[in-house]
Amino acid sequence: MVAPNVKAETMRLMDRRTALEAEMNAIIASLSAPGGPGITGGLVDAEGFPRADIDIPAVIAQRRKLGELRNDHKDITNKIEKNLEVLHSTKLSRNEQSTPRSSGISAPLHSGLSENDPMEEDLVTRLPFAMIDEITEGSPAAVDGLMLGDEIVKFGSVEAGDRLQERLVSEAISNEGNQVSLVINRQGSPMNVTVTPRKWHGRGLMGCHFHIL
Repeated sequence: MVAPNVKAETMRLMDRRTALEAEMNAIIASLSAPGGPGITGGLVDAEGFPRADIDIPAVIAQRRKLGELRNDHKDITNKIEKNLEVLHSTKLSRNEQSTPRSSGISAPLHSGLSENDPMEEDLVTRLPFAMIDEITEGSPAAVDGLMLGDEIVKFGSVEAGDRLQERLVSEAISNEGNQVSLVINRQGSPMNVTVTPRKWHGRGLMGCHFHIL
């Protein structure tokens, strides 16, 4: 009975990841507050002196903590993905035992999991691949409703996989001026939103940064 134990562990990992995300979002919000240095902003002024308008030691500590949390988040996400593979393999094994070999039909991941256990399907569909860790006020992303800390499950045709940054940029460029459908997790709740990549007074077509998880 491996699957029930793996499923319970996966749920615990997802709860832990949600807690990490809340802590990360709090740090990001603090660093990105008006007048703040942001995630990667400089800590010296135009003349090369330490900025007097911010608490530099505190900012350094927050950025270090954010890096540690991101590493923990990545490790937990990797464990979740491995557990999902185990759950999927177990499910397929059960399906193969109950499906005639002559049918030649193999169930895809989501249909195989959802047939008898919606919770396992939910574990798969909730898995994001990126998070918005910087967003500029007045940017297309902000105007169209994206928020700091939103987790990206699907961006247009882009889902989890390889070369994500490259694919995200390509998807935005190829859809300039057109609406792009997104599936996101916001504070643990799934949502569907649309954004329109477009030129504005700032950098890029979106005005936000996706941190790959």
